[in-house]
Amino acid sequence: MEIKSITSPASFKLSAPLKESPLTEATAINSEICAAGEPWMGRVVKGQTFRIVDLEGNQAVDTLFFNANNLEERYSPAHTVQKSGQLYLGLGSKLYSSNAQVMATISADTCGRHDTLGGACASESNTVRYAMEKRPMHSCRDNFMTALTTFPLAEEIGLDVRDIGANINFFMNVPVLPDGELYFADGISGAGKYVEIIAEMDLIVLISNCPQLNNPCNGYNPTPIKLLTWEATNHA
Repeated sequence: MEIKSITSPASFKLSAPLKESPLTEATAINSEICAAGEPWMGRVVKGQTFRIVDLEGNQAVDTLFFNANNLEERYSPAHTVQKSGQLYLGLGSKLYSSNAQVMATISADTCGRHDTLGGACASESNTVRYAMEKRPMHSCRDNFMTALTTFPLAEEIGLDVRDIGANINFFMNVPVLPDGELYFADGISGAGKYVEIIAEMDLIVLISNCPQLNNPCNGYNPTPIKLLTWEATNHA
């Protein structure tokens, strides 16, 4: 299957209904900035709300979810797409695990469309899609490997590079055309847009704030994101 980069016509920018969150940053129990092109890893307890904010707009956020109490159970795009009947995630979408259990639900979304197909960029895919000289460029797979080999949480719970699997690309726009081709297209997010999930089980969340420079998923300019967490008691 060929994957190309193009500038999106309006027909590629269809999105799900939008909904703002009633939660305010002042009541969050955790607020962190993940720098442009860097990884992040943390826990989200069942019932908590986790928000990813696209601070400057048009930033892809590659994300892996693991069951914190059974690390062999992790996010499954196959179960998620099959059970939802949708290729793209949005408000109300449920994220399913490899055991076909609901891991999280998107409870608020001001972007409207999130990718399940594009995967994480890697040195190998950069050479195939773009050019051999792109191999040394930093990638999301590098970020995942860095986190899983150097972050204290990964060592504490026993995750390593063998646990890298399929990911969600929050804010990323990867249309499927009638001929079956995939395209990395201009994003539909903007500065300050966000997606929120409610954890339906205790989660380990691993993020690569995508460093990709070869296609429009980051507007050719990776930027920071903000990550916030609220306790279940703060739900409206």
